[in-house]
Amino acid sequence: MGTICSEPPPSLVQDLKITVQNASLVFPAHATERKSMFLSNIDKVLNFPVETVHFFPSHKDFPPHLVADKLKTTLAKLLVPYDFLAGRLRSNPETGRLEIDCNSSGIGFAVANSDLTLDSIGDLVYPNPAFGQLIYRTMDNLEQDDQPLAIFQVTSFKCGGFAMGVITNHVTFDGLSYKTFLDNLAAMAADRPLAFNPCNDRQLLAARSPPCVSFPHLELAKFDSSSPPPVFDATPEALDFKVFRLTSQQIAQLKEKAKASSGTVDTTHARITGFKAVTALVWRCKALSCDNLDGVSTLLYAVNIRPRLVPPLPISYAGNAVLTAYARATCKEIEEVPFSRLVELVSEGAKRMTDEYARSAIDWGEIHQGFPDGEFLLSSWWKLGFDEVDYPWGRPRYSCPVVFHRKDIILLFPDIDEKNSVNVLVSLPSKEMTKFQSLFEKYLQG
Repeated sequence: MGTICSEPPPSLVQDLKITVQNASLVFPAHATERKSMFLSNIDKVLNFPVETVHFFPSHKDFPPHLVADKLKTTLAKLLVPYDFLAGRLRSNPETGRLEIDCNSSGIGFAVANSDLTLDSIGDLVYPNPAFGQLIYRTMDNLEQDDQPLAIFQVTSFKCGGFAMGVITNHVTFDGLSYKTFLDNLAAMAADRPLAFNPCNDRQLLAARSPPCVSFPHLELAKFDSSSPPPVFDATPEALDFKVFRLTSQQIAQLKEKAKASSGTVDTTHARITGFKAVTALVWRCKALSCDNLDGVSTLLYAVNIRPRLVPPLPISYAGNAVLTAYARATCKEIEEVPFSRLVELVSEGAKRMTDEYARSAIDWGEIHQGFPDGEFLLSSWWKLGFDEVDYPWGRPRYSCPVVFHRKDIILLFPDIDEKNSVNVLVSLPSKEMTKFQSLFEKYLQG
């Protein structure tokens, strides 16, 4: 049972030969109330861009220029219930706290074309940095502090296919609320009602008064300007970049391996999911790929807290409702314990995320300026379902983030052919990558 490790294709397209035809602002279709939107302690630490690209094959009834027109009109309508998206980030003049000024200043919208066909740009699953050319990152006619919170770019290919590139500030959405936004975009484009009425009340995740930190929160560290955050450290470094594909059969075998090695571990209360099994495998390989095996390895991953709060948040909560869970062990333990124990440690990270723990983490952010603190963050796009959104012109052939190589972030993203397969994106220095790949294949086959 071998794994497929994808390295950069020899003919990786570096220039998509794109020409931007025009760029403009889209404003809400109707007047909306001018107000300030509170941002939670989860939102305000996510003040950075997220870029996604959604590829569509040609559709006889929806050529790209009609899609662009339809999207532009639909976005204007959608900016009424999502009024905050047309706003601008501001610091509150009295408190200094980051907030959104819902001032109807609009979002960006660009139309472009490529001299290539969709098929000729290569493997859509392989995260080509050139896909960043499908993103319109700034509106040149606006000052830096007046940049939109979202910009869309529709790029047509010579075959009639097209790409929808989207850049949003992470303060606006997490992965789940962005998926809800896309579902609503698709519904309104088809002249249907909203799939979900967005819940824009971010006070639901406000800190308590007074804040009460009742857990140690080993996954968080106070900000120290002299030492950059480990999980947000973008220090330039020579990195190898590889993609490891796990088929649904291989994932099922990993789950069985965890059950078989469980011994006295009670698996009835902690279901062994594909995510937990894959995460445990990646953690083991990442921790043991370093030269220093005497230390402690801390894995971080995001947990949706909507259903974990009391009362639960609405599923249509439109802000960021994820917190960082962690698993922590010595490298010696990670090497020696049964695979089931690693899966259990991963499971404990999510199990730890109760209502009180989540509220405590939010309160921690009220007292401290801090950031997630660990050896690496596992960021999963695997089950978000962006490629399941039903637009009038059909579902995307593939949806993916625009990837920047970072050794402290490992990505899980879906496969284009098999829904339950997963691709693991890893960036490491050459020596560590060689060890990671060797361990990955060893533990997968063992």
